[in-house]
Amino acid sequence: MSADNVRPSPRKRGERERPPVAELSPRRAKLEHSRLAEEIAEYDRRYYQEDDPAISDAEYDALRQRYEALEKAFPELGGDASLTKTVGAAPAEKFAKIRHVVRMLSLGNVFADEEVHEFVARVRRFLNFSDAAPLLFTAEPKIDGLSCSLRYEKGELVSAATRGDGEEGEDITANIRTLEEIPQRLRGDVIPEVLEIRGEVYMRREDFFALNQRQAEAGKPLFANPRNSAAGSLRQLDPNVTASRPLRFFAYGWGEVSVMPADTQLGMVQAFASFGLATNPLTQLCGSAEELLAHYRNIEALRATLGYDIDGVVYKVDDIGLQIRLGFVSRAPRWAVAHKFPAEQAKTIVRDIEINVGRTGALTPIARLEPVTVGGVVVSNATLHNEDEIARKDIRIGDTVVVQRAGDVIPQIVEVVLDKRPEGATPYVFPHECPACGSAALREIDEKGVEDVVRRCTGSLVCPAQAIERLKHFASRNAMDIEGLGDKQIEYFFTDGLVRTASEIFTLAERDRASLTKLENKEGYGETSVRNLFAAIDARRTVPINRFLYALGIRHVGETNARRLARHFPDFASLRDTAREAAPGSEARERIESIEGIGGVVAEALHDFFAEPHNEREIDALLAHVSLEPMPTIENASPVAGKTVVFTGALERLTREEAKAQAERFGAKISGSVSKKTDLVVAGPGAGSKLAKAKELGVEVISEEEWFTRTGQ
Repeated sequence: MSADNVRPSPRKRGERERPPVAELSPRRAKLEHSRLAEEIAEYDRRYYQEDDPAISDAEYDALRQRYEALEKAFPELGGDASLTKTVGAAPAEKFAKIRHVVRMLSLGNVFADEEVHEFVARVRRFLNFSDAAPLLFTAEPKIDGLSCSLRYEKGELVSAATRGDGEEGEDITANIRTLEEIPQRLRGDVIPEVLEIRGEVYMRREDFFALNQRQAEAGKPLFANPRNSAAGSLRQLDPNVTASRPLRFFAYGWGEVSVMPADTQLGMVQAFASFGLATNPLTQLCGSAEELLAHYRNIEALRATLGYDIDGVVYKVDDIGLQIRLGFVSRAPRWAVAHKFPAEQAKTIVRDIEINVGRTGALTPIARLEPVTVGGVVVSNATLHNEDEIARKDIRIGDTVVVQRAGDVIPQIVEVVLDKRPEGATPYVFPHECPACGSAALREIDEKGVEDVVRRCTGSLVCPAQAIERLKHFASRNAMDIEGLGDKQIEYFFTDGLVRTASEIFTLAERDRASLTKLENKEGYGETSVRNLFAAIDARRTVPINRFLYALGIRHVGETNARRLARHFPDFASLRDTAREAAPGSEARERIESIEGIGGVVAEALHDFFAEPHNEREIDALLAHVSLEPMPTIENASPVAGKTVVFTGALERLTREEAKAQAERFGAKISGSVSKKTDLVVAGPGAGSKLAKAKELGVEVISEEEWFTRTGQ
């Protein structure tokens, strides 16, 4: 597989192409934050669902950094479709699914030495540790492979799953059993009753080259790099194919464990080794940021000689008790971070610039490149972000450009090599009309007169590109997750007039039975495939509220905000009614904005969406075929699960962030303000207006110590 197969994707931004965050107005920050959310969600889907990444690791990481910087500078943005809470993507449709008892999350990234120092300092601040207090970290190579989880019961391997979307992964048990480095039974006398081992499946470079040689001799497509080869090999429907591939495994983490065999990260890794699992010998204990950086440089120097691909070094707090205290923020643990290696670069020529129209009408320029090998991978496409980016870098058709990548992805165009610009090359003129429908393409201007960086098609109701992309989003794995209804099928059904709206998906079988031209008789289909498709559609006639809400494609409502809203409202009707009534200044608007992480932008988007009659009619049509079930709480056994909790005043045993993280771990819903919907207020010394409001409304108030007693700590 090469990057030539990558389809145009939404625009990308890097922080350097933006004004400093400190110079942004709140309104401008909200606008940029919401745009970034859409981009990051799409890139996550491409990378995790399709093994077909759309941008470089470096560009993706730059988006994340900018996104997180906005939330840090403007805390109220934390609820604006904050994809810092998401990880991965839903499992592939061709496999059965396994739900992770403990979520499999990803890691945040750092790139510079000062960021490593800040990571260590941030951990110390969270824990209220002085600079002199001892604090140990482990440092280990970040393997460039496919994450998976192995479940052992009484020492026997019973199942294996990919990370998927962090909550649900692909069942790859039969394939994992073919790997020699993964024991069917753990060795030793003292093994936990239940032990989920997490690690990375990878392929050594020499094995990769040998496999590609066999592929070439057999006339089969070549793999782009060892990671793609490992992922493709592990996701074979036939375990015999997997068995023929030289896959290996490193264990480095855990999920559900009945009895912990150690109380430190290093101790757990050593226990894994004693059980017969392969662990990385370069894992080392470090006592400071300086020691972490020294080990990073040592591993970087060894990188070319390791025999397998790595793309950085992972740092983790060693003490597991401290890991639990630190907990998680968004999609990643607070106690761990990945220090990534720099990207690789090459030069090539821009042969053309094309425009892609996304589901929100955004016009995204795509550079078609003369194919070039960057870090061993052939790439031929690059997303150019937006028209301002093209103008800023003055990218013209025919230009020689410097591209960079870090992973098998479309590269970033770093700069133009001006002394190689061909004579007569003219500046690129960005279209002001949608190439899909001919409608005007405009850049929105906010109330302060600031122009949006994105040019959007105004023909949302007539633009086929937007309609198709919205349908793709609705059926996608993180949304309704309808197996067999992928991008190509959606495009075919839309073009053929079979499915033009989301609700028509659920009437497809009924209409097919009444039709003289059966779907099974169309090219590419047959009786079995049609039967499987209709069964898959039927299987999604009952879905959790959060998936349905995300599938609707409401602006600023990503997976994280969908989960927040689903946890807060008892049912979809309650959410819908509140959103309808959430005009500015209303009690309903206040209720939505009081949800922790949800701000005014999301509240406004919900109100606008549910107040639109066209949307209401489509929702009614959908609900005639789809039943919604509540989103399960995180810990059903917790006495605070499902309750809305407010923390106020000074907390003595916990920092405020630690308290919120702990409450979310117990399944509580965190709110920033007290209202009639609040169930519990945890008040420390110095509690002021929130405590007074709680007493006025008769809301239960408890102390920090009572909180610990109630939650069984």
